[in-house]
Amino acid sequence: ESRSNLAMTVPARTQSATITSSQIADFNRDGAILLSNVLEDRWVQMLAQGLEFANAHPDGMSAGVSMPLRIDQFPASHSPKLKQLLDNSPIAEIVGSMLNAPVRFYMDQMFYKPAGLIAPSAWHQDTCYYNVDGHQLIRAWVCADPVPRNISLEVLRGSHLWNVTYRPPVGMDPESDPTGAARLNERFDRGETLIGKEAFDKWTYFDSFLDPSLPVLPAIEQSRDSFDIMGWDYQPGDVILFHGNIVHSALGGVELPHPRRSHASLWAGPDVNYLKRRSQSIPDPKALYDHDPQNGQSLSDFPDIFPIAWAPPTNH
Repeated sequence: ESRSNLAMTVPARTQSATITSSQIADFNRDGAILLSNVLEDRWVQMLAQGLEFANAHPDGMSAGVSMPLRIDQFPASHSPKLKQLLDNSPIAEIVGSMLNAPVRFYMDQMFYKPAGLIAPSAWHQDTCYYNVDGHQLIRAWVCADPVPRNISLEVLRGSHLWNVTYRPPVGMDPESDPTGAARLNERFDRGETLIGKEAFDKWTYFDSFLDPSLPVLPAIEQSRDSFDIMGWDYQPGDVILFHGNIVHSALGGVELPHPRRSHASLWAGPDVNYLKRRSQSIPDPKALYDHDPQNGQSLSDFPDIFPIAWAPPTNH
């Protein structure tokens, strides 16, 4: 079946656990939720196989902020098991049920932390990294390994409703290269996409300049008691959903006898539009560059790239 046909039909998927109205209310209030034991073992096994394949086959989008943490962008593009997981597992249905709306897959990431001392991930907000904008952005976070609370993914409860885009914690300081930063500003003023398709050949988080117009994140880790922080004891088969605009991190500094192999997929509902950001640090999906997207365009304008992955059943 062609991708254009797929864009007009919703693929059949395994039925997921029912999302309740109270879970939807909790997610809308808090911006994150753990759904226990909603993926069968076969999906967890597929996840583990897909992550191991991606880890063994790095490409130009394999990088990281601090080793030994390995972060890959778009790993499902070359890991067949991850692609199969996204296409056939209940993950899209779980996300769409939480939104009660059709959803489209936007991109995915692998976070591979080998056994031993687990590296932390800094507090950050994903909004600033991508050229998309909207309230119906949800990440589905899954892991092939148990993740105890002391190395948990963490979020600031309710921060998805703060209506602020923070400066990313990675990137080059414009003052370190004023000429390069000025050239980038000129490109942005001309309406250019700041990170191009060539980034897929060789990319790091530090290839872009910080946007000094964005506010700096609060000093969360230095004053944890001042914030309402959510975290979980995670078991394989659970799914953590968190809002695309929420402030989040992951704890570290603990020895584990096994790796922490996680995967995060980003899904978009109907209100998500394209927006060229001065703070962009992660490329657009590769196929999108050929379409020259403009600010304000809905992802539904590109159905071959972003087909509907799941939609609520219609009543006849």
